[in-house]
Amino acid sequence: MNSEVMEEMGMGGLDPFVFIVLFFVISVLLIVLFIVQINKYNRLNKKFQAFMLGSDGASLEEKMMTLFSDVRRLKEHDLRHRNDIQEIIENVNICYQKIGIVKYDAFREMGGQLSFSIAMLDKKDNGYIINSVHSANGCYVYTKEIENGRCILDLGDEEAEALKKAINSASSVTVTRSEKED
Repeated sequence: MNSEVMEEMGMGGLDPFVFIVLFFVISVLLIVLFIVQINKYNRLNKKFQAFMLGSDGASLEEKMMTLFSDVRRLKEHDLRHRNDIQEIIENVNICYQKIGIVKYDAFREMGGQLSFSIAMLDKKDNGYIINSVHSANGCYVYTKEIENGRCILDLGDEEAEALKKAINSASSVTVTRSEKED
């Protein structure tokens, strides 16, 4: 079926029913898109109203400036904390972290294992061995310096055992700082 209106529009070969159906489908799609947009607008408007609740332009600007100030303060605190942590790491690396202790009887007539050797080492196995020998006549204490896990003086059996315990100590603290933190 041909229509004069369709001929005038230059679509003489198109059936008017097809044109009406096409127009109806496009209208329905536009109505659906319009409803979706109204829903999105309403959700956005609710969020905006909640954000602006009791606010005007000046108070909103004041809130933003307060937030910027807070962020600036947080950055300063973060930098200060990073520097403090770096200082703590440096101090921990030179503190005694590894300890080995051996109690023993220095003399056969004395009991109770009152004598002891204690090795105290830092991260690099530097430190001291303190040896306390308890006898009937008194208590004698002396130290031997340890560098890189070795002593330039001869070590007694108990001292060597205390040094070995300290070097192999499972309670040693290892602190490293990764480059990713910066």
